[in-house]
Amino acid sequence: MPRKPTVVDVETGQKKVFAWAVDWPGWCRAARTEEQALAALADYVPRYAVVARMAGLTFPETIGDTFEVRERLPGEAGTEFGVPSKITVGDREPVKAAEATRAAKLMTASWELLAEVAAKSPAELRKGPRGGGRDRDKMLDHVVGSEAAYGRQVGIKHKQPAFDDEAAVGALRADLLALLGKPTRAGDEPKWPHRYAIRRIVWHVLDHVWEMEDRATPA
Repeated sequence: MPRKPTVVDVETGQKKVFAWAVDWPGWCRAARTEEQALAALADYVPRYAVVARMAGLTFPETIGDTFEVRERLPGEAGTEFGVPSKITVGDREPVKAAEATRAAKLMTASWELLAEVAAKSPAELRKGPRGGGRDRDKMLDHVVGSEAAYGRQVGIKHKQPAFDDEAAVGALRADLLALLGKPTRAGDEPKWPHRYAIRRIVWHVLDHVWEMEDRATPA
């Protein structure tokens, strides 16, 4: 029996296109065209499988063999900057308890993977093709700072903690999990719907996890 295609949404800007799996927060890639973004998404099946496994979820290797686009959204300035910034119609649907619990497991797994990769990475990372890119600690600081900003979009207010302040970072992330790991009802969500907040957070963590992995080794 043929496997059902993986359902994705696509956000298209003039120079950058994001594609992400609707049911797998954080499995998201970008390229110049929709076709290339979907190909990149398929290429990252083995890397996302690590996150799913850490979350205790089954993620078959064949899951990215075919895709079905659910929504196509026009991009904006954030898209061109390099952020999947559009909220979909599906993002606004109520979140059931099982989905919220599953998403929280994936969010937790992404943080655990970031900690593992950072612990194995050198402080100075290989520079990008134009000599750019944050080193390890600045990248970790950027991730935590972004999460403090994302939290404010869902009503969680924390001062940006130092990336190595385990207690403060843990408190921020515990509050994010407590809120985003709960079901929702129509109309009771803040500025960012929970589905969007979760996929934005997990995408951002994993995007830097994979960047750190790639730049931790020589070219």
